[in-house]
Order: sequence, then structure tokens, then C-alpha cells
Amino acid sequence: MTLEAEASRLIDQINALNMPTFEQVGPERARAGWEERPNPGVFVEVAGIEDRTIPGPDGNDIAVRIYRPGDGAATADAAGALGCLVYFHGGGWVVGSINTHDWVCRSLTMLAGVVTVSVDYRLAPEHPFPAAADDCCAATQWAMDNAAELGIDPARVAIGGDSAGGNLAAAVALMCRDGAANGDACGQPALQVLIYPVTDFDRDTHSMIANAEGYLLTRSTMVWFDDHYCPPSERSNPYAAPLAEKDPAGAAPAFVIVAGHDPLRDEGVEYAQMLADAKVPTTLVEYPGQFHGFFSMTRFLDQAKEAQELTAGVLRRTLAPSD
Repeated sequence: MTLEAEASRLIDQINALNMPTFEQVGPERARAGWEERPNPGVFVEVAGIEDRTIPGPDGNDIAVRIYRPGDGAATADAAGALGCLVYFHGGGWVVGSINTHDWVCRSLTMLAGVVTVSVDYRLAPEHPFPAAADDCCAATQWAMDNAAELGIDPARVAIGGDSAGGNLAAAVALMCRDGAANGDACGQPALQVLIYPVTDFDRDTHSMIANAEGYLLTRSTMVWFDDHYCPPSERSNPYAAPLAEKDPAGAAPAFVIVAGHDPLRDEGVEYAQMLADAKVPTTLVEYPGQFHGFFSMTRFLDQAKEAQELTAGVLRRTLAPSD
């Protein structure tokens, strides 16, 4: 399928800017550039925002941003406790922050009626694998352990993220499952939301080759991200490459979004099928005419609004109170 009409116009406009690639400018300039770019989403007011620091797994601090939906939120139970989404931003494990994904988190908070905890995990190459995955797992457990303070139900906590953040959400789902199986004091997420996730380090899939250039995320940029984040010796570790997991049975139910013109499309589809084959309740939604990154672009793309509303609906249903 060709690009959807709005997506085609937007891609042409972006490509016409002829911006330097991440690999051309290096991590520091790439991070600064992403922080300074105009936000492609629609700004949504939330009832409250709190920035704070929580303890990390290696004696480090993790910055989090907590969003509150206000009174009458859809997931509130009789006592007022809400569902929660712990969100991990994209950016190839190298760029991105709670600031670059602020508007996405605002939108999901209000559409789903949840408390959202956005996690500023450590970035590569300064902090290669497993630092980001460990930070995200620690932040998830922190939210569950501090449920009363956050005003949430610890049994109604979802995890999610886009791109590298989707990779981290998939990893955390496996880490939580494994911790619980090993007798650790480890809470289990109610849902994993994987938005065009990275699930492998194979850069020769059909979608990777077919969409190698021209659709924002390129094959060469993915190789650059890979090399900064994960050494070859760790690329068969399921917490780095979830597709390497031999049996994902027992992981949290999954909601997976992929885009047809995304280099990562095939690995997202394959992981969703792997989860389903292991009897993990899994929903896969594909937007054939979209490209990597479309989910956040609600200012320009009607299908971005649709995808966010669809995701929020899944969150509302999954995190609805039982009473």
C-alpha cells in the first residue's frame, strides 16, 4: 500500500528540509536537536503535573514526570484510585526525554483517564544495555510500590512506549514475569502497549530493506542506534531483543501498533505473533499507510489521533475498576 495522503504530504515536507541525520551529528547534537524541534502533537491540558526523582537500580537517580487526569477520570474506582500508565519514550535509546514526549503523555492521560508516569531512563552510549531496561523496570516497580501516594491501584498498572520505548516496555514485561516466577517481590503489569517497537537487531528484514530510506527512520540510523545501545555479545538477551525470548508465556497482555512504511514493521508483527502463539492475549493493529513516528503527530495526521484514541480505549477497558 502507498502512503496515506496526509502522511505522504507530511513526509515530503519533512524530507524537503534535508536535515542532517543523527549519525552525521552525533549523540549530543542529536539530543539537542530533538529537544528543540516543534512538537508535532496537539497540546492537551491535564489536571496536574509533578516532576520528581526516584531511586534507580544502580544508585542512580531517575527523573519521572507524573500526569494526573482530574476528577471523573474513566479508570477511577469507588475509592478514587486510578489506573496507571508507566510510559517509556522513544529515541533509539540514545535521544529523547520526558520533554520530547510530553504532549503524547498529556494526550494519553486525558483520553484514557489514567495517571501517567513518564520515565527519563539513562541513555546510551554513556549508559549501554541494560541500564535503560533496568531503569524502566525499577520505575514500574516504584509506581506499584507507591500506589497509595500516587492515587493508583497497583493491580491496574500498564506499561508502554514507542519505538525504543516499546522495546523497553516489552523487556520490562518479561523482566516482571521472570521476577515473579523467581519469587521476587515483583508486580505484574496489567498490559504492555508496544507502539512500533524494536524487538530484534536483525537489520535485513523485508520491511527494513523496503523502507530503508525516505520514511524518517532509516536502516542506517537503526544500525547507529543498535551500536550505541547494545554490544553484539548481548543481542541475544531477551531483555535487549524480546524476539530472542524462547517462550514469552506469562507476560502481560499486549496491544501492538505497527506502521506499514516502517523499517521496524516486520519485527513488531513477528513479536505480536510470538506472544499470541504463547497464549498471551495480544491485539495487533497495523496502519498500512503510515510511517515510523506517526503516533505522536496529531497536529498533522488524522490517523495519529485515531491511533491515540484506540490506544486510550484499550487502556480504559483494561484498567477499568472491577467494582
